[in-house]
This record gives sequence, C-alpha cells and structure tokens, in this order.
Amino acid sequence: MIRIENLHKTFWVRGRPTVVARGMTATFPPRTGVALLGRNGAGKSTLLSMIAGTLKPDRGSITTDGTISWPVGFRGSFHADLTGAQNTRFIARVYGVDTDALAEFTEEFSELGEHFHLPFRTYSSGMRARLSFAVSMGIRFDTYLIDEVTSVGDAAFKAKSRLALMDRLQTSGAIMVTHSLGKLRAICTKGAVLDRGRLWWYEDVEDAVAHHLEIMRATMGEDADAVSVDD
Repeated sequence: MIRIENLHKTFWVRGRPTVVARGMTATFPPRTGVALLGRNGAGKSTLLSMIAGTLKPDRGSITTDGTISWPVGFRGSFHADLTGAQNTRFIARVYGVDTDALAEFTEEFSELGEHFHLPFRTYSSGMRARLSFAVSMGIRFDTYLIDEVTSVGDAAFKAKSRLALMDRLQTSGAIMVTHSLGKLRAICTKGAVLDRGRLWWYEDVEDAVAHHLEIMRATMGEDADAVSVDD
C-alpha cells in the first residue's frame, strides 16, 4: 500500500507557478494495477518521482508498507563512466540483492552483448533503455512505477518486455503512465486522474479513462480523440 497525505508540489517556470499537487491525499492499494492519467504537463511523471523518493514534495508525506521501484526505464541513476555491468552491480548493492544474479539476468535480458562491459556513456538511447528496463525487471518490488517504458526496442524486445512485466505483476502492483489505452487496459483495473493539482480516484479504470478523455476534449477540442487510440 502507498499512502499520499496532504501532498503539495509547485514548480516555478519563467516566474509563473505550475501546481502538480494541491493538498493531494490518496491510497494506492497493494497488488493492483493503477492507471495514472492526465494531460501533458499535469505532473504525472513528477508524481511518480515523488512516490519513488527521487523528488521531494514541498509539504506532505508519502508512506508505504512495501518496496517501490524507481520509475521503470529511468536512466538518470546510471554513472556515465561505469560499464553496464558495473552500474548493474552497484544498483544490486544499493537494493541488497545478489550482485552476480542481477548482473547475469541483466546481461541476458538486455541483449547488449559486448556493450554490457563498455562505459554507459558510449550507449545509444535504445541501449540505455534496454539496460535500464532489464535492471528494473531483475529486482522484485511490491509496486512498479511504469512511465511509457515498454515502447523501447524493436518488436521482439517490446514483446519480451511486456511478458516480463506481466510476469512481475502477477505478484506485484503497478502505477502506470502511458498514452496507449490498450496497454493501460491490459495492466490496470483501477485509475486516478491528475489535473491542476488534484487527484481523482476511480475503482473502475474505464471511469478514469472517461474522465481523462473529457478533460482532453475540453482542453484540446475534438482533436483529443487521438489519445483514445489503442495500440
């Protein structure tokens, strides 16, 4: 379970405030797929970062009785001068898991070949995404934070990534941000809609999707229908 209590977060951009959380309170249940929906710029990725603990709120608290992943696919924690293998072993030590087991899993899953033993700074964007996703799947968490990550790589790697993620979600929960309603419906049963610092909770993910599309149509007009395309 993840509990958000009276959360406040505001960014200042060019002298103007952008409110992500305005006294937000919510409970994300365990072993449940939750869709986090909102228009571009609403603060979905920011909220995930606060839940992950990589970004501090201005006020309020986030508590949990389980383990939470970093946003799956996040590449900011890798050291540019360390190899993929060295980065993987470092993360294993931080999270208290077997270093050899995680390195073996990551090397095989990422399909980086000899690049796994080269510095991270030499990686292409796709290679970085593969390494990050593989490390994320190599550690079992109670809740996975997912931000559009399964779209990386070629068709075969995408398929393998989805299977790995679905396997993890047999025993874990997820909070998922994606523009693909097809992926969202495959994973999530409940939903939350973020808009102007407020969070609406829905027991049925379809009710959350309907609210989200209503906001998008009001913001963008009929062109917002594009966000409802499944893939």
